[in-house]
Amino acid sequence: MKLLAIETSCDETAIAILECTGDDTAAQFTILGNTLLSQIEIHRPYGGVFPALAKREHAKNLVPILEATLSEAEMLREDTQAIPADVRERILKILEREPDLGEAFMTSLSEMETPDIDAIAVTAGPGLEPALWVGVNFARALAVLWDKPLISTNHMEGHTLSALVTEVPDSNARVFDLKDVQLPLLALLISGGHTEIVGANTWREYRLVGQTRDDAVGEAFDKVARMMHLPYPGGPEISKLAERNREDGGSNPYTLPRPMIDTKDCDFSFSGLKTSVLYLVKDKELSELDKQQLAHAFEDAVSDVLYTKTSKALIETGAKSLAIGGGVSASTHIRRYFQEHLPEDHPEVKLFVPPKFLTGDNAVMIGIAAYYSYLHKEFIEVDALTANGNRSLSKKS
Repeated sequence: MKLLAIETSCDETAIAILECTGDDTAAQFTILGNTLLSQIEIHRPYGGVFPALAKREHAKNLVPILEATLSEAEMLREDTQAIPADVRERILKILEREPDLGEAFMTSLSEMETPDIDAIAVTAGPGLEPALWVGVNFARALAVLWDKPLISTNHMEGHTLSALVTEVPDSNARVFDLKDVQLPLLALLISGGHTEIVGANTWREYRLVGQTRDDAVGEAFDKVARMMHLPYPGGPEISKLAERNREDGGSNPYTLPRPMIDTKDCDFSFSGLKTSVLYLVKDKELSELDKQQLAHAFEDAVSDVLYTKTSKALIETGAKSLAIGGGVSASTHIRRYFQEHLPEDHPEVKLFVPPKFLTGDNAVMIGIAAYYSYLHKEFIEVDALTANGNRSLSKKS
């Protein structure tokens, strides 16, 4: 089957078309089309994502990105069609909060043949609610116009399942398998908005094992980067500086705390670590070497905490598979830390990390997660689909 997926949870506008085969035990995904437009440059002056701007950019970009994705998938065919008055009225009602999107939608979609897809999936949460609503309403409008079933997808399930895929070598297209995942499964989800550990004894039945009590780890990276006067987004900048210091020999005068590393639970805290950096940089002019060494110390502290808490969760849950997903999973050092320590401490556990291009927010991961909903006919009515910025993965919501 072919599935069109939409992602607008934060500051990336993305649409992908996947051809999906298989079942819960072994599935395969072929990327037919995939377009992503990042808003980083727009939000850079604010040092973070400005929700009103994100919403505006999604509304401006969704139609062109849809056309680009359909074109890449060889599904974009011109065919002027008269949209029935009742359908037109319903679509305009759905898109009434995004008038510019409504106008572009009607202009472009009325000259487009309905593509050969079987369902439409969209991120309905968690995320920035104003941004989520643009994608949700766009998906609803497409479902009405094309008369296709609609799938409400959890953003964090996308990060979880996309960490489990393996690229098929020597294929003519980008093809990924998702198979050989032994249960119980544990997932460490680390991003700008989330730091949590979820477990699953049954496929896609998640429960919360641990979570941050304050800042998400990606948020801590960005805040520390601002303290060090590094450009936004700060996480990759800190990682680059830290890696440079390791390559230069790794000498480091800085020692940073590992908050909550010895507590019996699997929860995290990063605010104290962030505050420690603040005290170190206060009223100090940092040299390039200072920045490298401080970034190195910070990334080491984060990695220690993430690994120690995850290790504790592996023991508690008896998990056989560990997935690490989310934007921060792109960190070379965090990946290396788990790859080096896990075989020695947990030789029975198989580690899964996503391809680098699937670590950030993207529509491919939404399509992967949505396929399993499609298999189980977990569809939602157009008028019942809503955005939920606080949607939980550990509950059926």
